[in-house]
Amino acid sequence: MLHIRGILLLVATAGSGPAVAADNITPAEMPAEPLRVPVEALAAAPVVDGDLGDWSGDGWITVTVHPAVRDDADNRLGTIDVLLRAGVHQGRFYLAARWPDRRADAVYKPWEWRGDRYRRGKRLDDMFAARFDLAGDYHSCMIADATYQVDLWLWSAGRSNPAGYADDLMQAITTRFTENAAEYTGPGGKTVYIRKKRDAGTPAYTNTRPDRRTFQGDKLPGVAWKSPPTGSAADILAQGVWADGHWQLEMSRALVTGHEDDAELPLGALRVGAVAVFDRNSSEHKSVSGDLHYDFSALR
Repeated sequence: MLHIRGILLLVATAGSGPAVAADNITPAEMPAEPLRVPVEALAAAPVVDGDLGDWSGDGWITVTVHPAVRDDADNRLGTIDVLLRAGVHQGRFYLAARWPDRRADAVYKPWEWRGDRYRRGKRLDDMFAARFDLAGDYHSCMIADATYQVDLWLWSAGRSNPAGYADDLMQAITTRFTENAAEYTGPGGKTVYIRKKRDAGTPAYTNTRPDRRTFQGDKLPGVAWKSPPTGSAADILAQGVWADGHWQLEMSRALVTGHEDDAELPLGALRVGAVAVFDRNSSEHKSVSGDLHYDFSALR
C-alpha cells in the first residue's frame, strides 16, 4: 500500500505503471499554504555553470522536500531542505538550487560485460525536477480527478548535465483513457493517466545500443551525447556541480519561448510550480515539495 505525500512527479519512461489506491492519499501532510518564491530582477545574468557565486546577498528560500511515498525503503534522500532562488535578466528566467547529497551519482545504466554479452546496468543518476503549470485544471496531487498539463524541466547528473542542458518535457494528466501512459488509481476509484512527452526537437543525448556480443571493454557508456540539442528540446540551459556533500544547480530559459509545449513565465504575475529531488533513483522514489508560487509581481 502506497501512501502518497503531496504531488507525485513522475519522470519514469511513459508506460503502464502500478496502481496507487486513492484512499491512501493523505492531503493533510501537504503544506497548508503554497510557498512564495520571489523572482528577482537580476543586475547581470548569472553564468549557468553550477557556481552559485553569481547569486550574491540574501534571497535564498528554504524549500523542504519530503518523500513522495510514505515509508518508501527505496527513497535514499528522505526529508531535506533545498535552497532555491529565482531571477530574471533580459528576458530570461534563472533558477538556482542547492541540496545535500552524500555523493555524486553521475553514471546512468552503463553496459556491463557479463559472460558472453553486454547487459544493461541498473545504476541510476541523481536528478532534479522543476514543474510549472502549463494548462488545464492544475492540481498539486498528480493523481487527482483533474485534467491538466505541466511543463517539466528535468536535470540529470549522468545524462543532461554533461551536455549543459535539462530535458524539456510535457506531462499530461487526465482521467480519460490515454495510450502509452502510466496508470494510477485516483479519487473515487477512477484511473488517472499520466503521459510524459519530450518537447519537439533533438534531445542532448540518446541511450546507446552497442553490439552486445562484441567485447569492447568491461563497461560501455549507457548514454551518447549530441551537442547541441535542437528545437524546443534546446530551451533549458542547465549545469550542476557536486562538492562538499551538496549539489549546486543553475537552470535558465527564456520567459517566453514561443513553443506551445512550454509554460510562459509572466512578468507581473504568479506561476505555480513544484520541485522534486532524486538520489540515484527515478519514478516515485523521490522527495517532493508542496506548491511553489513563483512571484513575478515585482517585475514589469
